[in-house]
Amino acid sequence: MDGRNDQSDLESPEFLRMSLAAAMTLGFKPGVFYRNARLYCINLLLTYRNGCAARCAYCGLSRNRPGIYQGKSFIRVAWPTYALDEIIQRIGERREKVKRICISMITNKRSIHDTNEVCARLRSSFDIPVSLLISPTILGYKDLLDFRHAGADKIGVAIDLATEGLFDKYRGRGVQGPHRWNTYWRTLKDALDVFGKGNAGAHFMVGMGETEKEMCEAIQRVRDMGGSTHLFSFFPEAGSVMADCMPPPLDQYRRIQLARYLIDNGISRGDRFGYDERGRIANFGLPRDDLNRIIDSGQPFRTSGCEGYDGEVACNRPFANSRPGPEMRNYPFPPNRADIQRIRRQMEGKNTLLSFELERATA
Repeated sequence: MDGRNDQSDLESPEFLRMSLAAAMTLGFKPGVFYRNARLYCINLLLTYRNGCAARCAYCGLSRNRPGIYQGKSFIRVAWPTYALDEIIQRIGERREKVKRICISMITNKRSIHDTNEVCARLRSSFDIPVSLLISPTILGYKDLLDFRHAGADKIGVAIDLATEGLFDKYRGRGVQGPHRWNTYWRTLKDALDVFGKGNAGAHFMVGMGETEKEMCEAIQRVRDMGGSTHLFSFFPEAGSVMADCMPPPLDQYRRIQLARYLIDNGISRGDRFGYDERGRIANFGLPRDDLNRIIDSGQPFRTSGCEGYDGEVACNRPFANSRPGPEMRNYPFPPNRADIQRIRRQMEGKNTLLSFELERATA
């Protein structure tokens, strides 16, 4: 289906876009994953001829980015379009490979009804849990109740920015966009009320101009509300307003990954961390031996996402915010000993931006 040159007539709910990794997992696309990584969550995206109404400066789907919606990349890769009927058939044939399905809304009024319809169809086809990445700008409390009735069990709210000022700059008035900081936080609170503690959380993106202290405060706020955080590293989307910006240094991202792990698992708190005069994390409020054991486990540096029924992260998004290779940002599998040694060097600020500069120069 994705072989058509013109996909403008392929709209939800009958058609959905799918991440390249998910298309490979279901056999729609050929290819192999670096180091034999596996994706366990089928990531789906609603699709419409007139696309998304938002203008987020860093997003590949932004109305400010040239091109038609169906042809735009998202989170670094292409998202080809397939019929929902065929997606359901492929998931059924590969049931043992799929532990979760995630439906991502866009800021388009049609997506409210269509999210319910697609979710209900998936849940009636097989017993695989379904998460929703929602668009708070167009939603009300009743919509969350309808999503739960349709069979969704977890909700994601992509707040993305750690402070109100940055949110407004990159998602709101600064780009003439419709999103508002308070709306996103209120919707997260409502989602936790409807779906229960631990069943809703926020996405945050490191490297948008925030200090490490500000990011830790945002993550702690979500934790104190009863939610969890899924962490991303900024990656410049070609053709977006921020296409020429750099991702955060790896030492910064590694510290925030470790901070998120400690906060989300109740091991420490952001207000127990020590920070330097530039707002960088100086200590994590733990004895050195305890911290070393946690780093050596490799767990803080794995992709944070929604779990399957087995309690393991299913939405592990292989290489979604960095290219495959030794400098990967999120590990979609347990880091080995060599990985841990590399992570420790990265946390010390060694070899953090050179590889990206070289990749971009040769891309």
